[in-house]
Amino acid sequence: MVWAATVAALLAATPTFVTRGDVTPEAELRREAESSWKALEARYVAEAGGAPAKVPGTVLLERGAALAPERNAQGRPGRVELRQNMPGILDERLRVALRHELAHQFLWWACPQSSEDRLFHEAFAVAVSGELAAWRDAPYQSLSRAASELASAPAVDTPRARRALARLLSETAGFPGALSRRLRQCRDGARWVVPLSIDELAEVEVRAAGPATVVLSRHSGEVLLSEGDVRRALPYGSTLKPFLYAAAAERPVLAPRVGVQEWACGPNLPAKVDGSTALLRSCNGYFMDWEAQGTAPKAFGAWGSVLGAVGLTGTPADMADAIGLRSTLALSPWGMAQAYRLLAEARPDVLALLTDNAARGTLSELPASKALVGVATKTGTVRDAASRPQFGWIAAVDADLVVVAVRPGKMPRHFAQEIPEFLFRARRQAGLEAARVQVLGLVPARDVEAQCPGAGFALEAGTPRAAPSEWTRLEGLTLRGAAVCLGMPWRVRFPSGPAQGRDYAGVFTWSTPPPYRPPPGVPTSPSALKARRGSDFVFRTTRLQYTAGVVAAEDVTLKGEARVALARVIAHNERHSRHAGRPVCDTTHCQAFRGTVRVQRDEAKALGLPPLKWDEWLLFSQGGQEPWKEVRPRADVEGLVGRSLVSLRFEKGRALFILTKTEGDSTFESAGSLPCDLLRSGLKLPSCPRLASFDGPGIIFEGRGRGHGEGLDVEAAKESRLSSDAILQEAYGRERPLPKDDSGS
Repeated sequence: MVWAATVAALLAATPTFVTRGDVTPEAELRREAESSWKALEARYVAEAGGAPAKVPGTVLLERGAALAPERNAQGRPGRVELRQNMPGILDERLRVALRHELAHQFLWWACPQSSEDRLFHEAFAVAVSGELAAWRDAPYQSLSRAASELASAPAVDTPRARRALARLLSETAGFPGALSRRLRQCRDGARWVVPLSIDELAEVEVRAAGPATVVLSRHSGEVLLSEGDVRRALPYGSTLKPFLYAAAAERPVLAPRVGVQEWACGPNLPAKVDGSTALLRSCNGYFMDWEAQGTAPKAFGAWGSVLGAVGLTGTPADMADAIGLRSTLALSPWGMAQAYRLLAEARPDVLALLTDNAARGTLSELPASKALVGVATKTGTVRDAASRPQFGWIAAVDADLVVVAVRPGKMPRHFAQEIPEFLFRARRQAGLEAARVQVLGLVPARDVEAQCPGAGFALEAGTPRAAPSEWTRLEGLTLRGAAVCLGMPWRVRFPSGPAQGRDYAGVFTWSTPPPYRPPPGVPTSPSALKARRGSDFVFRTTRLQYTAGVVAAEDVTLKGEARVALARVIAHNERHSRHAGRPVCDTTHCQAFRGTVRVQRDEAKALGLPPLKWDEWLLFSQGGQEPWKEVRPRADVEGLVGRSLVSLRFEKGRALFILTKTEGDSTFESAGSLPCDLLRSGLKLPSCPRLASFDGPGIIFEGRGRGHGEGLDVEAAKESRLSSDAILQEAYGRERPLPKDDSGS
């Protein structure tokens, strides 16, 4: 009965295969596809322990019109392209190619969290398609040579890389255990933070580790610089001691034990050693004796889940495992950098302590020590049985960057000078400092949801709490501290936004703005009230990422010097907020910002140019000269300027109007004015009008261009052939100081 139910479930989960008649015979092709899919499902159930819960969709099988010569097939979700050499013949080569591509289709359906893991996808496809036998007949290749070939082509998109992959898969009998474990991870719906590695697939370390360095942004989390195999897990030495320090509520003061090797941590050790000294001196004896007292955190305490999420290969059995005295556990440089990024966000006090490392810790009294002033650092050394260094580690964090460097066969003190060099190299890209923006203020906070495709954490009083893997309210993640997504940008959605959400690469916090009251007599729409209030959500990213996001939101078509000019204005305005004492907002009241986009060369160029000379908010608008005509109900206009309107005209950025008023027995006309932009925004007009004419119950407005018409005219900048300096001088250089925001913000 159980087998019958399983078979029924598998049959129900077979997708509909659609053909177009360009690969024949069609009926046989569909039967082959259905049979292959059932075999894939049976393998998945056997290895993962259960069938996928959802129903697959339609898969189109068609002839590949532009396949590369070395490819027999290729695909993307929902579509498989095949090469058929002779019409009407489904030879074994085509059948194998079909099974290979259907394996990818199966994983896209059953395990979407693994979609970016090329090695896992390709290993599964090669293992289940029946092609391994053909690869085994190739000339012998050593395991280390195969690993080297595969490492040089991580996309696994060449015949040499596939041959090397087949060699690794042939190392074990039966279905590879590494793939079985990963398929169970698919079935459990677990996050796919750490991709499948070559060593994991081979079930053994087959490559000598080389130097590796990774640099992350503390703000956006993006990888700014990567050299070597930064995803390879290695023994980590003492580099995780700060996480033990952070996990403890209290730390004892201990007396060093004379003659004990683990207490040999530098000259002039005090008679009593506290936790901070032990951390800076990296005193193994302190941590071992702390465990013996029974008060040390076990398995890194609250930080154990963080380290596990970024790839720590197991749970430490004791303190010797945790502090790397035994090389039983491993972590990749990438994972180490992710963990330190979260530590920097959660525990600035621990980072402040680690900034003393260059003055009185393991990196003191070196030629590089002065260059490391203000940089939080932690070292780690992995030794062999003869106490020779196998790996040296340095983790470093400054105000904007996280650097992790691993060097085989070197002590950390022997390559400390490389850390300032990597910080300098990363900062060749301008705009890596923090930018803050109030986001989603027009949406009720309770309606905003977030999801972390990587490893998400909410911080509560400096303690990390794993965020749910499914969509959850952003408010709940940020009420007690920052929300950080490691390895990927946050996805954020709300009812009126795109269903798939938007990317936000950075850190969210909760910060309630002060109450906003519009100036007396200034008409303000409900939407404008929300914009001028600001938002409860503050988002931090890099200044470059923020600028690129605003440029894309304001005018994605801009190119060249016009784009550079607008980017310079946007970056300038981020430092001159219209919300006193609070970050800039993400609405048109300030500058539109709809999340993270790919940075273009023009934005990078703009951030590398000198700052603008104007010490004020700089207005800009879409501008242009395209004529427009709009009609608005007279009642809506009078709701903004007052009842009994008899005249309305526009001059020098203001709306001038005359109202008929009655007081007692007297009737008279009263003149008034308000900023034209308030009228424009209140009536949702394309730009500040030039003319207004009365037409019964309506008022006809006429104008040109888009926006408030002040400052930088983006459309005019597009048409000009000026440099960004000349464009900005034209826009702002001859103007009198800009008026203060009439909203009072």
